Amino acid sequence: MKKIFTLLMICALVLMTGCGGSQDNNPQPNDKKDQNAELGYKVGMIIHLNATENKIAEVYNNLVKKANINADKYTAKYYDNLKLLQMGLSSGDVESISVYSCVANYFMATNSDYKPVEKFNKLNVSDSFCFAMRKEDTALKADFDKAIDAMTADGTLDNLVKTYITDAKADKISKVDIPKIDGAQTIKVGVTGDLPPLDFVNADGTPTGFNTAILAEIAKHLNKNIELVHIDSGARAAALSSGQIDVIFWAIIPNAENFPKDIEKPEGVEFTKPYFKDKVIHLELAKK
Repeated sequence: MKKIFTLLMICALVLMTGCGGSQDNNPQPNDKKDQNAELGYKVGMIIHLNATENKIAEVYNNLVKKANINADKYTAKYYDNLKLLQMGLSSGDVESISVYSCVANYFMATNSDYKPVEKFNKLNVSDSFCFAMRKEDTALKADFDKAIDAMTADGTLDNLVKTYITDAKADKISKVDIPKIDGAQTIKVGVTGDLPPLDFVNADGTPTGFNTAILAEIAKHLNKNIELVHIDSGARAAALSSGQIDVIFWAIIPNAENFPKDIEKPEGVEFTKPYFKDKVIHLELAKK
């Protein structure tokens, strides 16, 4: 009986070795470094309005290849708001974050932990910013387009960009009061606070800076009330389609070769004329 048991044990060891039981013969990516190597270069982003993570990664990989940038496979990871995006970078969940130039400047002015990723900033990708609204709200879109045209023609828009974005100090972003008109129609606009100083919400929850400044001017042009509704970026499309809001403060139209122009436009949604344009910047944690 003892001999039979010994033979069975030897056979079991042989089978284990032959089927990959030896770690030396079949190394597995058990450590974090190996897992990250399989995933490629992970970039965190505020969730897009329509384009999926896979679609964005596909477009960026084509751009990286065309620009002859030496990099691992580019993979995108979405976050529903700015706080989660920053936490993702701090925790090492992603290697860098994709933001806009004005947002990158704000981050670096308020936190020395951030620095640009120079190789990806050679991609020269930029986006035009628009308002988004339901497609059936054609009169509302026409009103917003008319206001944007007027603000462009008389220099108001350039002045707002200069005051609240280009020349704005990170610690001195001014509050703007949106006028209230008795008896006028109210338009609910969703703001996120996820793109300071472009879309900025104070610590006390008060929308401040460029978003309120441009909407205050539009309220004057339309002679209508504008009510700001604070939502997460991840909730923008749902809030619009459900009727919680009438307008999304920001949607984007990509401005880059090989980047589909309507990649961000969900079905049933229409975009206004652009009111701002900015370059896409990648930031990583500075080495201490």
